[in-house]
Amino acid sequence: MSTRLLYNIRQLVNTRMRSHPLRGAELAELPVIDDAWLQLEDDRIAAFGAMQALPPDLRLLLGTDTALDVSGCLVLPAWVDSHTHLVFSGSREAEFVDKIKGLSYAEINAKGGGILNSARRLAETSEDSLFAEAWQRLQELTRLGTGAIEIKSGYGLTVESELKMLRVIKKLRERSRVPIRATFLGAHTYPAAFRENHEGYIEKIIGDMLPAIAAGGLADYIDVFCEEGFFSPAETERIVRAGQRIGLSAKLHANQLHCSGGVEVGVRLGALSVDHLESMNDAAITTLAASDTIGTLLPTAAFFLRMPFQPARKLIDAGCRIALASDYNPGSSPSGNMNLVIAMACTGMRMLPEEAINAATLNGAYALSMGDQLGSITPGKMANLIITRPVPSLAYLPYAFGTNLVGRVLIRGEFIN
Repeated sequence: MSTRLLYNIRQLVNTRMRSHPLRGAELAELPVIDDAWLQLEDDRIAAFGAMQALPPDLRLLLGTDTALDVSGCLVLPAWVDSHTHLVFSGSREAEFVDKIKGLSYAEINAKGGGILNSARRLAETSEDSLFAEAWQRLQELTRLGTGAIEIKSGYGLTVESELKMLRVIKKLRERSRVPIRATFLGAHTYPAAFRENHEGYIEKIIGDMLPAIAAGGLADYIDVFCEEGFFSPAETERIVRAGQRIGLSAKLHANQLHCSGGVEVGVRLGALSVDHLESMNDAAITTLAASDTIGTLLPTAAFFLRMPFQPARKLIDAGCRIALASDYNPGSSPSGNMNLVIAMACTGMRMLPEEAINAATLNGAYALSMGDQLGSITPGKMANLIITRPVPSLAYLPYAFGTNLVGRVLIRGEFIN
């Protein structure tokens, strides 16, 4: 058994002996220990406490190669990014310019841009090239502190291309030490060939894609873009129930552009999370607050699309469970930097630093059904950790949003930088 000791920690953040998904006012409760130590055994968190109470057997490690003095630094759980589209080909900066000129997300999609643009590029890209691009992105995100991630398909829109994406995600899982969850998002939009034949494409998802996914064990979750001009609540429910029959849990795109009914259908289906939530009315907020479904907010997507930020304060005050994620994708959030996500959550959505960190760690882990393994400094959980550079306080992390304050990152107890 390998023992590692971190000591003289300025603040050890999110220390919990037990954990559960945080709701409403609980999000502001972020337990910390000042002047702390943290013991790791192999890939797990073993114990922690205040330096003044460092056990004698651990004190013997001070000054050895197995102990690291991190004076002035914070240690916290690595970020859990529970909503990304990490596997894609190329970029879409031309559409970025179209947005600057005034075109809306829906208008770009209607003229063959957006998701359809990415689908065309992905179909033309080899599986090996897709993997190489995605692997590079994953390494970059890990160095920025992401210690677990969800990756969706959805830029395939054909049986062949959707399965290609999911195989790439499976290869990433097999090669990377970072925990990865895979989501099937064949219902991202209607391909051009099925724009006037919704029933035909839904039948292809249910009759062709889902059986192949089940046979290959290629996904953990099923997702649908429930939105006006995309998939209706009734279509969403039909597709999700088909996925649930083969063992896939639901995670839905909901209420991004309109109050689409996505929150209500997600709660009715027992979805693990409903994600986006830029457009929320009182009925949707009340429905979410009364459920165990997590509302995942994606502030960098709202920022990039110049949309109003998600109403985080209303959701928290109503008693909702809230997570934060990056929505990393080439069209509406071309960044997976969770440090920026947290800064935007504080500045744009008026979340307290404590709320944002809880939402990006513990609740993010529960949004991936991994709350028993990740998201807090808890004995027995995986040692996926961020050691910051020396900083004056916890609030300095979102305050100094233009500076990379991640010093070192551990994944499963091993330094990756």
